[in-house]
Amino acid sequence: MTKYGGYMGKVLIIDVKNRTTSLYPWSDGEREDYLGGKIMAAKIIKDNVGSNVQAFDEENILVISTGPLTGTNAPASSRFNISTISPLTGLLTSSNCGGNFGIHLKRAGYDALIIKNKSESPIWIEITEDEVLFHDAKDLWGKMVGQTQEALDPKAGKVVIGPAGENLIKYASIFSGERTAGRGGIGAVMGDKNIKAITAKGNLKPKINNVEGTKEFYRKWIELLKNHPLTGEQLPTFGTAGLISLMQHRNVLTTKNFKYGNYHDFDKISGERLRKDFLVRNRGCITCPIQCGRQVEVDGRIVKGPELETLALLGSNLLNNDLQLILRWNLELDELGMDTISTGGTIAFAMELNEKGLWENGLEFGKTGNLSDIFKDIAYRRGIGNELAEGTRYLSNKYGGAEFAMHSKGMELSAYEPRSAVGQGLGYAVSNRGGCHLNAGYLVLFEGLGLSIDPYTTKSKAELTVLTQNLMEAISSAGNCLFTLYSMLPKYLVKNPNSRITRLTNRFLTTSLSANIIKFVNKADKRLLPIKYSPIPQIKAIELVTGMKMSLGKLLDIGDRGYNLERIYNVERGIRSKDDSLPDRLTKVKQKEDETNSYVPLDELKERYYRLRGWDQDGIPTQSKLEKLKLIE
Repeated sequence: MTKYGGYMGKVLIIDVKNRTTSLYPWSDGEREDYLGGKIMAAKIIKDNVGSNVQAFDEENILVISTGPLTGTNAPASSRFNISTISPLTGLLTSSNCGGNFGIHLKRAGYDALIIKNKSESPIWIEITEDEVLFHDAKDLWGKMVGQTQEALDPKAGKVVIGPAGENLIKYASIFSGERTAGRGGIGAVMGDKNIKAITAKGNLKPKINNVEGTKEFYRKWIELLKNHPLTGEQLPTFGTAGLISLMQHRNVLTTKNFKYGNYHDFDKISGERLRKDFLVRNRGCITCPIQCGRQVEVDGRIVKGPELETLALLGSNLLNNDLQLILRWNLELDELGMDTISTGGTIAFAMELNEKGLWENGLEFGKTGNLSDIFKDIAYRRGIGNELAEGTRYLSNKYGGAEFAMHSKGMELSAYEPRSAVGQGLGYAVSNRGGCHLNAGYLVLFEGLGLSIDPYTTKSKAELTVLTQNLMEAISSAGNCLFTLYSMLPKYLVKNPNSRITRLTNRFLTTSLSANIIKFVNKADKRLLPIKYSPIPQIKAIELVTGMKMSLGKLLDIGDRGYNLERIYNVERGIRSKDDSLPDRLTKVKQKEDETNSYVPLDELKERYYRLRGWDQDGIPTQSKLEKLKLIE
């Protein structure tokens, strides 16, 4: 099994075609090198799915994986990961979820599932610690997400799809409770395999290496999160929606298909307005002390409220200021089983195509009366919905408009307009899964949403992007919410943005000396960085839970290994430097006429980034880099 705490020690293979199960070998050496979660899944996919396999081929697999902190009562540790080949990008994709399935999967005795082949008819799968059962899903097929979950065991963890997944919408999502594994079209892969739902249930628990030490450390960790201005004040008070006003102020709020970075009616869709007029109560993921989720009322039902991405992509990006309507749309899209980010991005692009006379589709900015019907048309592939269901890149290839098609590698960009946060723009372009703000490294946190380093300079941006990407890869693979990383920003700097110390710190972060320090941290391995950096509590938590020796250097090694593992697999699938791209609107058109640097200087940023990553000029990891990371012999 395993000598380490935090793990159940088993990975389950489910062959849905032949209705059989078996165990996948996963060693303690692999646990040390890959931790779990998305990095574990990337390793499994690279070892088992050929580079020519496409998303809807029977040979594609779906990997659902947890991390060592999942199910241990660590703060914000209910996270689990789902990885596969994306129908939207054609690349390896991963999507993270805060629902309860990961915890229950561990209680059933497994760290991960590998779903292989295709069922000949619709099924749902029941997993317990004693058996795996295959049930006919004909009575569930066609049901909405909520109806499906209500029909299943209320005491079990669940992952389900809606009609969008059944109809192979390229940005269909998978749902667990109110939480979503939203990006990359993983719900369509589940639907293609004719799986409507999977449940897990059991009474097992992962062992903890140091029980008393873990309890005491978790108490201190929770205190740290509750006393931080971001995780203890901003997120509990306003949720992620609280960033709308700050994004407006920093010119990073996507507006009218990323034509602008601010919206004159931003206050009507802001977190402040959501809290004042619509909030019923806070709610969060299991074991989360932050409680950033919003509960609102729609048609007499208390339901999950929209996150920042939904507010922006279905609000300012469409020139829509009706918050009540966004609440309804958020519910409708969740019930249909669709990613709100890609839905909003695709519709905004279609609106601009219509505006420019490239595709007469009846969609117009600021006109929202027909969009509920359009969402259904997409989910059921009716009329123009059949083409909208394919995403922005497909529409651009068919109708033109590549210069304002807001995607990277086929995935629609999230809500942060990067011309006033050029490090975020670099991250979008080099992100392994496409236009994702998190896989990008979320440098906008440093460029205005947490700290305020110069958003237009290129200095230190490549260095910081590598650092944050590696750190976020490792934290995600441990089973922890990425919001917990906000605590690494010193409280004083966040609470006192205009103080002399804060201003000096912001300036220092874009100096040559700072860049060289960050460069050293990025290149140093566990032997050179043996420290347990206290603002990153996961270092000590992983050590206490598992019994592994952990340090900042080792954690960054794991993240670097994971990021490069995904990259080399995508290189095998054809990715090169030319694909690390952004549309011309972001790289050639200034956002503000009076700010000469208000565009993303992508070529310059990429050149520096590749050197730091140990990649060649075409974006391919070098042999020496892969040898250092133990990815090749």
